[in-house]
Amino acid sequence: MSTPATLRLTLSSLRARRRRFLGTFAAVLLGVAFLTGTLVMGDTLRASFDSMFTGATRGTDAVVRSATTVTAAGEAQGTRGPVDADLAERLAARVPEVAAAAPLIEGAGQLLAADGTPVGGEGPPTLAGNWIEDAALNPYRLAEGRTPRAPGEAVVNRGAAKAAGLDVGDTTVLRTPDPVRVTVVGLATFGGADGMGQVTWAGLTRADAERYLTARPGEATSIAVRAGPGVTQEELVAALAPALPEGVEAITGQRAAEENTEMVSGRFLDLFTTFLLVFSGVAVLVSVFTIHNTFAVLVAQRTRENALLRAVGAARRQVVTGTLAEALAVGLLASAAGLLAGIGVAAGLQALFPAIGFPFPEGDLVVTATSLALPLGVGLAVCGGSALLPAVRAGRTAPLAALRETDVDGSGTSRARALTGGALLVTAAGTVLAGVLGTPSPWLAATGAGLAVAAFVVLGPVAASVAVRALGRPLRGANRGLARRNALRSPGRTAATATALMIGVAVVTLFTVFGASLKATMDRTVDRSFAGDVAIGAPSFGAGGSGLSPRLAPAVAALPEVGTAVGLGRGVAEVDGRGRALTVTDPAALARTLDLGEVRGSLTGLGADGLAVAADEAAAVGLAPGRTAELTFTDGTRRTFTVRAVYERADLAGDYLVTRDAWAPHRTQDADRLVAVAFRDGVSTEEGRAAVTEVADRYGQPEVQTREEYAEASAGGIDMMLTLVYALLALAVLIALLGIANTLTLAVHERTRELGLLRAVGQTRAQLRAMVRWESVLVAAFGTLGGLVLGGFLGWVLVRASEGTGDSALAFAVPAVRLAAVALVGLVAGAVAAWRPARRAARLEILRAIATE
Repeated sequence: MSTPATLRLTLSSLRARRRRFLGTFAAVLLGVAFLTGTLVMGDTLRASFDSMFTGATRGTDAVVRSATTVTAAGEAQGTRGPVDADLAERLAARVPEVAAAAPLIEGAGQLLAADGTPVGGEGPPTLAGNWIEDAALNPYRLAEGRTPRAPGEAVVNRGAAKAAGLDVGDTTVLRTPDPVRVTVVGLATFGGADGMGQVTWAGLTRADAERYLTARPGEATSIAVRAGPGVTQEELVAALAPALPEGVEAITGQRAAEENTEMVSGRFLDLFTTFLLVFSGVAVLVSVFTIHNTFAVLVAQRTRENALLRAVGAARRQVVTGTLAEALAVGLLASAAGLLAGIGVAAGLQALFPAIGFPFPEGDLVVTATSLALPLGVGLAVCGGSALLPAVRAGRTAPLAALRETDVDGSGTSRARALTGGALLVTAAGTVLAGVLGTPSPWLAATGAGLAVAAFVVLGPVAASVAVRALGRPLRGANRGLARRNALRSPGRTAATATALMIGVAVVTLFTVFGASLKATMDRTVDRSFAGDVAIGAPSFGAGGSGLSPRLAPAVAALPEVGTAVGLGRGVAEVDGRGRALTVTDPAALARTLDLGEVRGSLTGLGADGLAVAADEAAAVGLAPGRTAELTFTDGTRRTFTVRAVYERADLAGDYLVTRDAWAPHRTQDADRLVAVAFRDGVSTEEGRAAVTEVADRYGQPEVQTREEYAEASAGGIDMMLTLVYALLALAVLIALLGIANTLTLAVHERTRELGLLRAVGQTRAQLRAMVRWESVLVAAFGTLGGLVLGGFLGWVLVRASEGTGDSALAFAVPAVRLAAVALVGLVAGAVAAWRPARRAARLEILRAIATE
């Protein structure tokens, strides 16, 4: 048989059996659409942010700023020191190439909405700054109202005003973090948009900005410079350099815009798109199992057909080519449809984000060649790769197979499979234990986890024979017994069908267990370390918010109901050359509200040149009571500090403690992240909380929480993350259910004569539908159970492999209720997946079904 004849036969087979490829088509379409939508949305957002920043800062030719940056451990962005605000006037007067220069004073400032609730702060920052009168140097453009001219007046970006329900003329509170009463006199846009995503901004007079956003008058975050006619940005920077004091640098406006784009959009979008691409990968992996199973079933059903082709002269290569051609044809059509659907998904998300309060910059969709070529290639590779083994198996069909009945599936009793899978499982367990016991090794743990997944896949048919018998044992009645036997008829097919669902459920379980472990760790941390009665906390999720006023803790401490109230602020410095976060507090008072464990040395005598260090950090860097360390601050100064205490528990206190006196000379905008409060003896929680709340309301209305509420709020971002994870993984589970439905549809076609005989001997349509549904539920139950076990194991590996030992290690937790809900959803989904195959089976005509060969 010639190759063209083989291809014509392939096309004819596709046309005649196109309904059998619907599940494969849908799986590829969904996976490609998700991947395309992610890539197009990422490219669109990057282009929009780049355009927005370029437009907003096009009048700034150079930026003068401090050359000193301190980046604490675990931070992506460092903290830069201030510059002299009067430097702007000196540069404008002394450098001929400068046409204008203006100081930029920026800091944290969170608006309160009309109803008193804070606006933003759940991730993106909330900012305030001075309004710049030079329109070319001001990245904001006045859209409504006027500029601020008097104390207490502010211009607000229009997006924040909409979110807060504010308009020109309204009065509200701006947390800086001290509460400032401001009147909104104008609304502004940034680069033509209502704001930078969910970043909020309030523009004040320069005097108000210096008063509320800086530690000392005369300081600025940076200086924006505009060049004179005919002066390029590079020439301007070169001219500025000799006039700058030591520790101050100048960069071009273009470079500053690129850094801002990278800071606001680059890191966020990289994380955002990587997050989505991971779930695209999960969806594609699930598609692989679904497609592979579809072609494996089709090849098994076409054994006689392939044998006849071999008998009339078709070579093995031609049979393999024909099967792969079918797969690639389906993949090409589904991928093309997926590309169009993905562009539609990106357009829908672009319209949806503003509607749900996430106003990404506006702009046309950006569709690059990579955004189209990569998903198309993935779709074709997934289809071709998934069908490769079934195609090779089809090519090995002997001509005499046309005279035999269909082979019996013996994979469920294969000793070779059981031994191979068992060896993989033992190797996986050993690798994982080596990676999580003692010093955690993420690479070993990840390798062991990958081997565990492979072991589950290899052992699938063997486990299917055992699991389906056990799961189906409680089922009573002839129809349910038939359903159990049907699921056991082909253990390999059952395992392959269930594996797709198992992968989806395993990833859901993995994140559920890890999220529960994070929450359990926070609960344990607060329960072990927080010795106070109530906490006043700033938002802990994301980088937003303005923190708490440092004057709040002394005001609360003055209440007759309160025994101790201590604030925990934050600073940064390089400790012996390593960037570290500092907790700024009263260490002696802190020990009365937080349990620091065993303390070596004294917390009462730190003074202005003393440090207290957590035990784990001290051991890691070689510090002990009596030793010294050199601290370099963002203002460029260096000072020698003496370690006067080492404490055991760093849970809430952090790794380094310094007094407010030590931090005061180097502070910028001062804020506390937590105020811990302990009541006097005999004061009830309700009475003390009411008194503290009354005082807190005068400082911007931060929330006063009990220990339990504080622990729950500290872990609030976890539930948000899990909600997003569940929504994204729904696609993978949907693809898995399409696989179950497709396999059942193919099985119904394969058993047409058998089903006709059952109907002939008295089985009703309802009983037939129930039989198919119970078979689907058993397959789904096997996949769900395997996913729960595998996901729970991978969750344990992830928790144990995470950094931290001893008191700082994560607490492993199994959320039984949530996992039970996952199991229930898996079973219900199995019943839903059987709806169409069961309905089709029940519609078979008895005589025609019996006559089918």
